Amino acid sequence: MPRRRASAAAASLVLAVGGAVVFGPTAPAVAGAPASAPASRGGLTSAQVAAAKPKPSPSLLKLPVPRATVRPELSIGGPRLASTGLVTDLPAGVPAPPALKNVAWLLADMDTGEVVAAKAPHARLLPASTLKTLTALTLIPKVGPDRVITATAADANADGTRVGIVPGATYTSRQLFEALLMSSGNDAAYALAGAGGGRAATLAAMNAKARYLGAHDTVAKDPSGLDVRGQTSSAYDLALIGRAAMQLPEFRRYVTTKQAQFPGRTDPKTKKRATYVINNHNKLLYNYDGTIGIKNGYTVAAHRTFISAVTRGGKTYLLTEMYGLDGSWRPQAAMYDWAFRYGSRARPVGTLVAPGTVTAPPRLPPLKDNSTVAPLDAPQDQASRATAAAAALPRGIDHTSAPWVGIGTLAVIAGLLLWLGSRAASARRRHHARH
Repeated sequence: MPRRRASAAAASLVLAVGGAVVFGPTAPAVAGAPASAPASRGGLTSAQVAAAKPKPSPSLLKLPVPRATVRPELSIGGPRLASTGLVTDLPAGVPAPPALKNVAWLLADMDTGEVVAAKAPHARLLPASTLKTLTALTLIPKVGPDRVITATAADANADGTRVGIVPGATYTSRQLFEALLMSSGNDAAYALAGAGGGRAATLAAMNAKARYLGAHDTVAKDPSGLDVRGQTSSAYDLALIGRAAMQLPEFRRYVTTKQAQFPGRTDPKTKKRATYVINNHNKLLYNYDGTIGIKNGYTVAAHRTFISAVTRGGKTYLLTEMYGLDGSWRPQAAMYDWAFRYGSRARPVGTLVAPGTVTAPPRLPPLKDNSTVAPLDAPQDQASRATAAAAALPRGIDHTSAPWVGIGTLAVIAGLLLWLGSRAASARRRHHARH
């Protein structure tokens, strides 16, 4: 019995201390089309790498509930968008939108900016490769499509998904933008950032662009979107960014292209440069009529993220998703089916602000006694937000921490319990020896 009780206590400690494993196992499930260009490991394509990884069963995973990160009176786009739950305003006869396995999402009319429905739209979460949309929006006007860029070894050795650029080889920025937005190449992101004035300058420009758009939940720290502590965005911000990017004709062309030729290595004998086909990773583009973009993303910590847009019959809807557990395109298709059938009857619950209209985050005026309103547990200003990754997730769940942190803490607690137990046993022995 004591051994059984000890096992139960240890299990309880794992759940209490090992917060990093509370949601169960997760693994990358890159949303890709057919085979892509040579990727990062052993010459495999990115599609082959993704196919080789075990994928989690969405039914076995549970969505965390985000904390509130903005006050209703400070909520950009409208006070109802401060909610951490489902937000709709539906007349009689209009059913609720289909459920999505995402912590946060937002559906909007891309033309009018009216938000049709949302869930936790201002929850600040890791954006993964959807941040490349902001990278492209920032760099396309700065780096002309025919500019020739020489790749560096640092570019080619980027972590994560790579299109396969070769150090010392040259590429046009058009080719690198295709690699960035179609194949989600992190190596292409770094090469383009270098052409845009360097990584630091590009990130500064990206954050300035986010502020101009009113995307104050967004802090960019890596132009590829790879997880970095303090890097955040929200479903609302991704809608602002995606909507703005779709105003650029070049961006629209990149995100609707299904296949493109990408330069490989030059044969030293023939002096001819090989090419290979890269494919767009947006599954919706292949499976749902009217899809016009935009960008998918995935990391183990961020889970699935996505910005998509569909146009039919002169109407265009924009859907953004963060911390998703289902990599299929079918739930998105169901949401778009609902939007095109009922979206015009749903009353808007907020709006996507126009660029340049909210360039600074709203703030509450001081009280009459010069004190200030007590802040939410999540900071309001960008400088403070930059210190916390995935700030909207519940406390005790740090998705940028290694899993051994919880194990190490458990080991310390277990050691302490053993030491206390041994001291108690010694005391009992001394007591019996005296008596």
